[in-house]
Amino acid sequence: MAKVVVGLSGGVDSSVAAYLLKEAGHEVIGVFMKNWHDTSVTISDECPWIDDSNDAMLVAESLGIPFQTIDLSDEYRKRIVDYMFAEYEAGRTPNPDVLCNREIKFDVFLKAAIQIGADYVATGHYCRKGTIESLNGPIYQLLAGIDGNKDQSYFLCQVTQEQLSKALFPIGELTKPEVRVIANKIGLTTANKKDSQGLCFIGKVKLPDFLQQQLKPKKGDIIEIANDFNSYNNLREKLDTHQVSELETITKPIIYSPENGKKVGEHDGAHFFTIGQRRGLNVGGKAEGMFVIATDVKDNIVYVGMGDNHPGLLRNGLYIPSKDVHWVREDLKIEIGAQADFMVRIRYRQTLIKATLHHQSEGWYILFEKPVKAIAAGQFAAWYLDDELVGSGVIG
Repeated sequence: MAKVVVGLSGGVDSSVAAYLLKEAGHEVIGVFMKNWHDTSVTISDECPWIDDSNDAMLVAESLGIPFQTIDLSDEYRKRIVDYMFAEYEAGRTPNPDVLCNREIKFDVFLKAAIQIGADYVATGHYCRKGTIESLNGPIYQLLAGIDGNKDQSYFLCQVTQEQLSKALFPIGELTKPEVRVIANKIGLTTANKKDSQGLCFIGKVKLPDFLQQQLKPKKGDIIEIANDFNSYNNLREKLDTHQVSELETITKPIIYSPENGKKVGEHDGAHFFTIGQRRGLNVGGKAEGMFVIATDVKDNIVYVGMGDNHPGLLRNGLYIPSKDVHWVREDLKIEIGAQADFMVRIRYRQTLIKATLHHQSEGWYILFEKPVKAIAAGQFAAWYLDDELVGSGVIG
């Protein structure tokens, strides 16, 4: 049997993961990752990570496994928080959970576990790992979890073959209700604990409040774009079609200017908003809700449209620069000039949409079978073959 270090978050999922591994006969060590204690940037008025750490310790005691806390806060600040601030300041929308898995759980944490002799690290993710034997050795698959409502493979879309080789996902074959049944049956203190909605391994946090502690407020205009604005023709006018490919024309986000609409309000900083956002606009007197359809952090303008089906929210494709593409399955990578069909999602729990990936020398273009809503630069697009996640990239 193997020596496995389990990342105990203080939640029910990682608790049951540790239990299942011990029941299978493995030598299990529970470790809580302390990712934040910087008082210069307040996460919450409370200290949720302390509560989570205590819950993790109680679970370890209940299971009779060793427990320790590891402080990864310096690396977390450098690799996750600083990156988040920089991305938002640049008008992009990062995904800290994807980054946390790539940079912390399956890099810093994994290396620390290996140093203490671990064969594997395990987490409470709802996903599965498969293995294909090849002439060059095993190829590891990142598979969707059995529970379609909780599948978390998207959050691991940036992991490598080496990282997967050392990873275990004990609850991937279970549904969330089944996990809770097990936790209650063995009397775990986390059995009925609510799922965390905060940043990875940090706890509760209101992101706008968090961002405002580092990114300074700056008054700017909110410009409404009419629903009948001919955005496609507007885009074509702003592109030199003799030099820009059809793929780039289709996938490039719409370019707006204040002259295209009318001022309907003011905001405290374009970098606080993301595509598809509704809250925080404070624009009233409209027949339907207002949604962010574009931001311009350079001129500090937020463009909005009325209704969640505003044409400005919809795009037929997206672009990912070559440097930002990652293949979990390098053996399935498409050659330059080729194309292939995949199922794609751009956010957690989004329904998979059929799309075609085109590999060009400068990057990758994804064309969707039907328009997709609220695509934002900085998000991760992930593509699947059946239930296997094979690649991903940061939307440009």
